[in-house]
Order: sequence, then C-alpha cells, then structure tokens
Amino acid sequence: MAKQKASAGTPATVALTAAGIPFTVHPYHHDPAAPSFGLEAAEALGVEPERVFKTLLAETDLGLVVGVVPVTGMLDLKALAAAIGAKRATMADPVVAERRTGYVVGGISPVGQKTEHVTVVDETAQLFDTVFVSGGKRGLDIELTPGDLQRATGARFAPLAKP
Repeated sequence: MAKQKASAGTPATVALTAAGIPFTVHPYHHDPAAPSFGLEAAEALGVEPERVFKTLLAETDLGLVVGVVPVTGMLDLKALAAAIGAKRATMADPVVAERRTGYVVGGISPVGQKTEHVTVVDETAQLFDTVFVSGGKRGLDIELTPGDLQRATGARFAPLAKP
C-alpha cells in the first residue's frame, strides 16, 4: 500500500508557515444550514463574537479590496472606500470573490489569497491580543495577533464596521 501524503493545509496556513508567522488552527464542525458562518464559528469555538472576523471583497474604482470586519457587524462600504482613497465601493459578486481569492464563500481567508489585494482590517481588531479569521475553508479558523494579521496581508487598520 502506498503512503498517503499528509495534507499541506490551506493556502492560508501554508502562507503563514512560509512567512514564519505564528498562528493556531481551530477546526470546528460546520453546519451548512447555519445562518451566519462567523457567528457559528464564534459559538463553536467558545470565543467572543467580537474577536471573530469575516473577510469580504468589495469592488471599488481602484479595484477589488478586502475588508475584514467583526462577525457582529456589517462592512461599511463608504468607510472602506474612504480608507483606500476610492470614490465608491460595492460588494463583489460571490463568483468573482471565489475566483480571485481561491476560496469558497464562507471560507474566504484574508491570508494566502490567489490574487493579492489591498486589505483593510477594522480597527477594533487592535483591541484584542488575538483575533480569529477564516483558515481558508468552512469549519476552520486561525487565531493570530492583529499585528501578525497585518504583517501577513499588508493590511492597514481603519474604522470599517457598522452595527
């Protein structure tokens, strides 16, 4: 019988490992019927929802931009546009988001995307020692410091979330 190769992980975990950025992997059972992937992750992992962040793609007049906001709020598109100096922003089509990131909706990680994008993380991430973001598939989050998230994505921090 041939030996099976161990899984190399997701593009997000591979990118973090290659960059020497410390992180912790948190798998959990994903329920496809869950109304909110992010709130499901917070509950399954037993962490405050304010520490769990979702990754969204928006189209702007300057190109696609990644916005990372707490799962407890919504992405303020005007704030995202202002953070990068764009005139406007609209949510990207999910098919475009999947194609450009290499991840499926509900599992889009800000780290290790197929195409590099300008990334903006909501400033509230800096309130915590560590935050959780998708690890690159549904049912997998990664925990890392806000500074390491910034380093891994080249992100800037700005006020992006609205209730």
